[in-house]
Amino acid sequence: MHELLPPAVTLQAGLHWLDLIGVLAFALSGALLGVRKRFDLFGVLVLGCVTAVGGGAIRDTLTGQTPPLFLRDESYLYAALLGSVLAFGFGERLARFERAISLFDSAGLALFAASGALGAINFGLGPLGVVFTGAISGVGGGIIRDLIANEVPEVMYRRDQLYATAAAAGAFAVLALHPYVTPFQSQLGGVLTVIVLRWISRRGWVNLPVRRLPE
Repeated sequence: MHELLPPAVTLQAGLHWLDLIGVLAFALSGALLGVRKRFDLFGVLVLGCVTAVGGGAIRDTLTGQTPPLFLRDESYLYAALLGSVLAFGFGERLARFERAISLFDSAGLALFAASGALGAINFGLGPLGVVFTGAISGVGGGIIRDLIANEVPEVMYRRDQLYATAAAAGAFAVLALHPYVTPFQSQLGGVLTVIVLRWISRRGWVNLPVRRLPE
């Protein structure tokens, strides 16, 4: 008898794992903020999980996919809880790896924005609806995190790093590519768009203008 070979890891499965890594990174960022705010364990877990799955829950609600994916596939919740527990237990050490966490955060932002846009297209939303859904899928969890923690949402003032703008651009890329390529390829195009924009903005090559009114 021939030995059964393990199934090959498909690109789709790889993206699913990257999605989980993004959820883990979102949970770390939310939970670390809770630790800095001196929340107790329950508060840190709530803040981390809301940050991790909030954007996806908004995406699924806007595109008619109920209950949200994190309730249908509990691996997302496990990843969110893991990130939150790690942040609570090893917050001081993890803070030293903020750059690495930021890289995973960018990957999560890209995947959520692209999947949100694709879901909106499949649901039949118009161009603006697709871009809005993709953007809010990526940044929704962070906005909820900041509001719960009584902070001004970072997406409102981080002009030196494209974040919400990158998510919106990634969603637009999915919309533009969708008529010409497969849905999976359009999603990959959106992911790459977000990652590239995040990379060039972190290097200071592009930012958004700011208007200042006289005092």
